[in-house]
Amino acid sequence: MTTLNNVLHADVLVIGFGKGGKTVAAEMGRRGRNVVLVEQSDRMYGGTCPNVGCVPTKALVHHSGKRRTDDSPQEWYERAVGSVQALTTRFRGGNYDALNGADTVRVVTGRAVFVDPHTVAVGAGEDRLTVTAETILINTGSEPIVPDIPGMRASKRVVTSADLIQTTELPKRLAIIGGGYLGIEFASIYRRFGSQVTVLESAPEILGRLDDDVAAVAEGILVGEGIEIVTGVRVTEVSDGESVTIVVYEKDGRWQAIEADAVLAAIGRAPAIRDLGLEAAGVRTTDRGAIEVDEYLRTSRPHIFALGDVNGGPQFTYVSLDDSRIVMDQLVGEGRRSTADRVAIPNTLFMTPPLATVGITERRAREEGRNVKIASELVADIVAMPRAYVVEETRGVMKFVIDAETDEILGAALLSIDAQELINTVALAMRHGIKAAELRGAVYTHPSSTEAFNEVLGTIVR
Repeated sequence: MTTLNNVLHADVLVIGFGKGGKTVAAEMGRRGRNVVLVEQSDRMYGGTCPNVGCVPTKALVHHSGKRRTDDSPQEWYERAVGSVQALTTRFRGGNYDALNGADTVRVVTGRAVFVDPHTVAVGAGEDRLTVTAETILINTGSEPIVPDIPGMRASKRVVTSADLIQTTELPKRLAIIGGGYLGIEFASIYRRFGSQVTVLESAPEILGRLDDDVAAVAEGILVGEGIEIVTGVRVTEVSDGESVTIVVYEKDGRWQAIEADAVLAAIGRAPAIRDLGLEAAGVRTTDRGAIEVDEYLRTSRPHIFALGDVNGGPQFTYVSLDDSRIVMDQLVGEGRRSTADRVAIPNTLFMTPPLATVGITERRAREEGRNVKIASELVADIVAMPRAYVVEETRGVMKFVIDAETDEILGAALLSIDAQELINTVALAMRHGIKAAELRGAVYTHPSSTEAFNEVLGTIVR
C-alpha cells in the first residue's frame, strides 16, 4: 500500500464497516492484498449490528426480561442501557483493532465520495485523502426511514431505533408508528421495561405475512403483555407540546389522538446511498433506491460490488455475511457462488418468546395449489417439551407446512422459547432434503426445546 501526496493506492477498497465488507477486508488482508476500509463514523466500527442493531437490541431484550415487578423501571432501564453501551463499545473497539492491526489493512475514518469508477475522496481541504483501487466494495448499510408526516421530522420527541436505545430515560408512554418486525420487537422490549406502549399500524393487521393462526397467537401474547395495537390507521400529524407529543391518526373515518413521551419511527430502513457520488462511478440504482446488482453482487461497474442492506436484499447480518462469501468467490474462487444458491433462509422476530420462520406459509402453499398437510400445536400442549415449563415460558405455537406427497418440509413458524435456535435446525433440514418423518424420528437431548419436533411433527391436524 502506497501513499503519495495524500493519494492512497490499494488492491481493495471497502466503503462501510458492515459485516460483509469487513469480512472480505479481513480475508483479503490475510491473503496479502492491500486493503483500505473507509468508515464515516468512529461510532460505527463493525457496522449496524454490533453498534445500533442486533447486539444492543437483543441485549435489551435480555435485560428487559430480567426486571422484577418491584424494580424501579427507570433505574433498571438506565442500568441496562449502560451495560449495553459498555458491550457495544467493547465490540466496536474489537472490530477496529482486528482490522486496523493487520499489516495489509488500513481503516480510514471519514465520508467517502466517488470521484470516478476507481477513485473516492475522503474528507475535504488539507485533510482530504484520495483512495484508488482496482476492486471496490460498497457496504454502507441502511438507515431508518422517518415518514413525511406533518410535524414528524420536526418533532424533538420523534426518534429512530438507533436514537431510542442510546437514551437513558425510559419513556413512560411510547408510541410506535409501524407494526412490522422492528416495531413489534421494540414494543415488546419497552413494555417489559415498564413503558406504556401503543403500536399504530396502517395495515389491517400486524404480522400480515404470517398465517392467521400464528399471527393471532403472537398478537395475543403482545396484547397480554399490555401492548395496545391499533391497526388500519393513517397517522396524519405529529405535534410537540410543552411536555408531550400528540400523535393524531384516522381510523374507520374517525379522528383520534394519543399522547407520548417518545415516538418511534419504525416503518423500515432504506439503503444508505446518499452523497456517495454513485453517478461519478457509473453505478446504477433501482427504483427502490438500492444499488443495482446481479446474482454475483456486481454492480453496473463489474469491479464494484455492493454487499448487505445497500443492495436491496434481505436486511439481515447473516445475509450480509453470505454476501461476503459470494464476493470472495468472485475475487479469489471459482466465481460460481451466487444469491441463487440461497435456500431456506430463516429469520427471527425477537419478541418474547421469539418468533422464527423459514420457507413458505400454509396460505402461500395453498395459493400455489400444493397438496399440503399441517402439523401444529400450542407450546402449552406439547407434552414432549418440558423445557418450556422449566423456564416458565409456555406461550406460543409451533407450525409446520409439509408436502403431503413427498413429506418435504415447505415451511415452519416457531413461536416459542429458543425459537431463534430451533429454526436453524429446520432450515438445515430443508436445505438438505431431510423429510418431516426424519426430523420427527430423530434423537434429541432431554430436556430440550428441539425434542418438541418429536411430538409436533407427529400430529397432523389438517
